[in-house]
Amino acid sequence: MSTDDKMRVLVYSDDASTREKVRQAIGRRPAADVPLVEIVECATHAKVVQHFDSGEIDVAVLDAEAQPAGGMGVARQAKDEVHDCPPICLLIARRDDRWLAQWSRAEAVVAQPIDPVTLADSVAGLMRQRLSTRLTAH
Repeated sequence: MSTDDKMRVLVYSDDASTREKVRQAIGRRPAADVPLVEIVECATHAKVVQHFDSGEIDVAVLDAEAQPAGGMGVARQAKDEVHDCPPICLLIARRDDRWLAQWSRAEAVVAQPIDPVTLADSVAGLMRQRLSTRLTAH
């Protein structure tokens, strides 16, 4: 995959304003050395599962506060059930939730309110991780 290709980043939250903030923070390309991003927005757990099962998601950003299915539980389920599960970044509202984020097996954690630079850096790092696992797998 070259930096001319696109990577699909799933953004899950039941809150449209949270999805918008994530989309704005990531932008078209969160770092110069990663491909362009195609954002796939989901407001329901069922859609997240559908997209994960498609195998077309490269990185996921999940809102831990989403209702009724929070991002931590969704992440844990994906890590247990999805073959070649993409790296996951969890958005947490409370610092005390970091241990739960570790339980969920998410590769990155970003606190809310969202700092656009921190989120873009985290997503870019997960994109690099996904690219490296793809290169070694093929």
